[in-house]
Amino acid sequence: MVADSSRKRQLMVRMPMVNSRSLMMCVVLLVILIAALQPITDPDFWWHLKTGQYITETLSIPHTDVFSNSRFGSEWVTHEWLSEVFIYSIYRTLGFIGLIVIFGVIISASFWFVYLRFKSQVLHPIVAGFALLLGAAATTAVWGVRPQTLTLLLASITLFILGRYYRNETKYAIWWLVPLTILWVNLHAGFALGLTLILLTIVGLLVDAILLSDNSRTELREKLVPLIGAFLLSCAAVCVNPNGARMYSYPFETLRSQAMMRFIEEWRSPDFHQPHFQALALLLIGTFCALALSNKRIRPGELLLLAVTAFATLRSGRNVAFFSLAATPLFAEHLWNWLMTYRWAARLFTPQTIETAKISPIKVALNVTLIVLALIITTLGVRRAMVLQPVAEAREFPGGAVNFMLAEQPPQPIYNEYTWGGYFIWRLYPDYRVYIDGRADVYGDQLVEESLKVHDANPGWRELLNKYGTRTVLVKPDSGLATSLRDETGWQKVFEDRQAVIFVRQ
Repeated sequence: MVADSSRKRQLMVRMPMVNSRSLMMCVVLLVILIAALQPITDPDFWWHLKTGQYITETLSIPHTDVFSNSRFGSEWVTHEWLSEVFIYSIYRTLGFIGLIVIFGVIISASFWFVYLRFKSQVLHPIVAGFALLLGAAATTAVWGVRPQTLTLLLASITLFILGRYYRNETKYAIWWLVPLTILWVNLHAGFALGLTLILLTIVGLLVDAILLSDNSRTELREKLVPLIGAFLLSCAAVCVNPNGARMYSYPFETLRSQAMMRFIEEWRSPDFHQPHFQALALLLIGTFCALALSNKRIRPGELLLLAVTAFATLRSGRNVAFFSLAATPLFAEHLWNWLMTYRWAARLFTPQTIETAKISPIKVALNVTLIVLALIITTLGVRRAMVLQPVAEAREFPGGAVNFMLAEQPPQPIYNEYTWGGYFIWRLYPDYRVYIDGRADVYGDQLVEESLKVHDANPGWRELLNKYGTRTVLVKPDSGLATSLRDETGWQKVFEDRQAVIFVRQ
């Protein structure tokens, strides 16, 4: 009876601690959400938005280019069609602020699944919150209203499912990977990452069996056979999309593009001199230091996943999110394990064990205050995003030049800045088709390089403008082409402001 009473009192003590931990993680996720409430500045957003409108209004998915004058009618693998319909549907209903908030929630949800992967290993909310915030901060370079954000969420869910299966916490959840692949392949070409993660888990189990010898052949076979089956069915599920089997080769074609690697910043290796990559550097260093200092040995399969995603990240900044998804749980778990080897840390981070049946009024008041403050700050973040969105659009994109084009209707075809192409598609289509936009896969390496040659007025630029019969040019006032056209006979400047200048062929 005494023992039962003692256990009851201990249970009542732990309840506030569990609630406090949950509250702390809710606050951390709200911080991530608030940080994600940023104005839309991605130049590709605009052609995604227009594509979603096109699909919604025509009830058809384009398979050839309809937006450009330089590649009109050529193959266009519209692999993000469902993301684009999703984006346009939100915009049509809730506007820009709805898009910003919903994609912020998607980013927060992605890191909630990351937290679930190490929740049971890290027993104090401060350590867990620190690791989660660092992992999220490392990925800010790829945040935004873009299809890649949906890949962030689906990759996080995939790792959550695979991680539970890897640790023998579930047997049947892996079959959810098949419908997840069908959804993913229609949202973004990042579905190939999902297949890669399954394959890495299979290889990881084999490596564990060879190096650790902690499973019998029968146990290994019982784990591998269902996972291989899920992998094969997921591979077959890739065909369930409007482009069919074409999606098997498309991701590899994108990875082989030399123009993307040279001219698109996020495809390059991370530049750790830039502020938005500093958190990535800390996560890289912190993860490997925590692994080295922890007295818990990392399993070879986990190390394989970490090494592959680290290599992918160092090769291309576009992959930084995938390293963070793989590294953050390991960083949190091994940081916790290392801290618990020190008495001062054990006293600081171990939950209280004072036996009391009363919940402290001060703790309740602090919790309520924290919730209210979090909600107020979130509301202010939403309002801030509402105010800054039109400011950001006016700063980043040539609204004045577009208004001039719509009013004066200068002749076609046009030549335009690469980063403005998506904005022109949104504002000017179907009245005008662009020369180039962010769909580098549609244009190919040669045309992308030709576009840059014209933009910088390098030798041969006149011939390239003549090649496509260009009659109107919209570029930045300080571009090499603008400088050359100011002195070029046969071209007349018809518009200029601080963002753009327009020339028309006479």
